[in-house]
Amino acid sequence: MTSAKIVFLPGDGIGPEVTGVARALLERVCTDAGVTLETEDCLFGGAAIDQSGTALPPATLKACRAADAVFLGAVGGPKWDGGPERPEAGLLGIRKALGLFANLRPVALQPGTEHLSPLRAERVKGADLLIVRELTGGLYFGDKAEGEETASDLCVYTREEVERVARVAFEAARGRKGRVTSIDKANVLATSRLWRKAVIALRDKEYPDIELDHVLVDAAAMKLIQAPADFDVILTENLFGDILSDEASVIAGSIGLLGSASLGGEGPGLFEPIHGSAPDIAGQDKANPLGAAASAALLLRHGLKLEDPAQRIESAIRGVLADGETTPDIGGSLGCRAVGEALLKRL
Repeated sequence: MTSAKIVFLPGDGIGPEVTGVARALLERVCTDAGVTLETEDCLFGGAAIDQSGTALPPATLKACRAADAVFLGAVGGPKWDGGPERPEAGLLGIRKALGLFANLRPVALQPGTEHLSPLRAERVKGADLLIVRELTGGLYFGDKAEGEETASDLCVYTREEVERVARVAFEAARGRKGRVTSIDKANVLATSRLWRKAVIALRDKEYPDIELDHVLVDAAAMKLIQAPADFDVILTENLFGDILSDEASVIAGSIGLLGSASLGGEGPGLFEPIHGSAPDIAGQDKANPLGAAASAALLLRHGLKLEDPAQRIESAIRGVLADGETTPDIGGSLGCRAVGEALLKRL
């Protein structure tokens, strides 16, 4: 690859701050690798609502479709509560429009940083797991009825939807420890029973080399805290994955540390830190940019197929963590910009 186009969606709250750090890292490593970057900033989320009345303007979606990869900062905030459209509608809309059905959220604890976790060091030592979350089905995309006295959200999954995201999890496991834990609520939910049957059938037919087990979501929530190092690849549906991945994020010390990759068909992937917009600290140089940096590495690996530059950024992240050059949420004293400069220095 000699050139690539990245669309940046800075979004709301701390989104523009952490996006600035990710942009600087991507520009540096791509220049070093001889890759020319074309970049474009587009309105998204609450910022787009303020200017255009919709969270996902047509011009933004058009630009994203023409890109090689899309980087998102953060969306949302109380400013838009109660309005005709919420910023999060843009997030659901872009996932659906780009066919981004699989969300990858790696959670790995760097040796020597066990003290950052709120859990005991012996409990989190060796934790290295990947959550593969189905992203375009389930309750979030089902038919809705909203009233003052009664409301409903329809949860629907097809076998095809389950199989395509399960295939992502099984392929990922082949490059790891070869274990997939599928999480559902098959003792109660019909969609979970279909989910379990479809996952078993696919494993037996195409991935007999992969070890597969099934855990109910409530038990999984407990086990993530009790023994996170026991997991390798976690496969689950949209709602469960949303909740469990946020729970798992604190294993490493802070939700501000982790990135994610949303992947799908032939179009570009979407890469974003898993934290929210944190409007209470927006513009104060307090945001933790390491999740955005981790997302930049995932963009290079999965979006642009540039493994060496991705590893350079991940090495820089390990370096600042080891040296304590971090923001106050994980015990450091630096601001967002200073952490970004520390990362660049290590490159």
